[in-house]
Amino acid sequence: MFMKVLVSTPGIFHAFQLANQLQKRDYLDRIITGYPKFLLSKWRLNVKKEKIESVPIQVLRHPFSAIGLDKNIIKYLLAEIFDKCVSKKIGEVDIFVGFSGFSLHSIKKAKKKKIITVLERGSSHVLYQKKILEEEYEKFGIKKEVIDKRIVEKELKEYEIVDYISVPSEFVKRSFIEYGVDESKIIKVPYGADIKVFKQLPKKDDVFRIIFVGGLCFDKGLFYLLEAFKQLKLPNSELVVIGKIRDPNIKFLLKKYANYFTYIPHVSHNELYKFYSNSSVFVLPSIQEGLALVILEAMSCGLPVIISENTGGGDIVKNGVNGFVVPIRNIEAIKEKIKFFYYNEEKRRKFGERAREYVKKGFTWDDYGKKMIENYIKIIEKRK
Repeated sequence: MFMKVLVSTPGIFHAFQLANQLQKRDYLDRIITGYPKFLLSKWRLNVKKEKIESVPIQVLRHPFSAIGLDKNIIKYLLAEIFDKCVSKKIGEVDIFVGFSGFSLHSIKKAKKKKIITVLERGSSHVLYQKKILEEEYEKFGIKKEVIDKRIVEKELKEYEIVDYISVPSEFVKRSFIEYGVDESKIIKVPYGADIKVFKQLPKKDDVFRIIFVGGLCFDKGLFYLLEAFKQLKLPNSELVVIGKIRDPNIKFLLKKYANYFTYIPHVSHNELYKFYSNSSVFVLPSIQEGLALVILEAMSCGLPVIISENTGGGDIVKNGVNGFVVPIRNIEAIKEKIKFFYYNEEKRRKFGERAREYVKKGFTWDDYGKKMIENYIKIIEKRK
């Protein structure tokens, strides 16, 4: 089938991989990105230059911050600027793909042109996300507007008018159904890992090393891992936390547990495999997200994983086979599974082997591209 797909993305997310997969099969019309073109090569956007357009909103973040604008206001302003600019660039295509919070005006324009519209949502339904984060902030005594109400309102309008919503996991799909979105409107396709980049190297020492990778914010449930590790007091063990601080409110946790973990603020994405390979188990106890790519990347490097049920990884991690899925906010469950891997080296190795093979056989970016394009073809045929 002949089709042309326009992808609009303010950031990186998984959109570059989607564009790569569409390009590979000659289905990509263009990708419109929020980054300047000169920055794109380091993120492996492998599409023809003439198919890339830039609305470089990302360069505005620093000047907006410098004049003292609130982060929520900045996010809303950038979303509006990007969305309105993209809406003027929509030509004759079959499918428009935009990212949630950045696509309302573009969706409206595409629908006027009779173009099928798909909204990419990488996290749970915005109302579920808002509710669970408000609970978390209250738990830690932090008073803060979790998500700007204008952003929430915009996303809800996007959900209402878009033809389809693409989500990466059953957890996210359930959150949309719980908030009244018709299941027939939801496309579920899990993300992938780059198995050429995320390869396993021999471990360099005998330290039992737990690794956490992700932006440091309350979504990630880092407190529950820090407290679990503190309580365990395992000899010859180490907890490594890699990630930039995304929410300044979390700094008090880092200070409180400073003696219990090694903190690395940034590692190049292409270098992460070295850190995964020199670890024993990957842990991600998020209270909400769509499908954390770091789960797939860690598994691709031969690591068994311990994740919460709200990471989106429950579709990929098989309990007692290649890792464990635990309830959110459950320190005792995290401790129990860490101890299992600590005291069972041979089982830990087997879990890791199964994790790597499982990703290779069904969760690469080529697998993602194949499944997503099959869905695009189905929704085009349905309209005929």
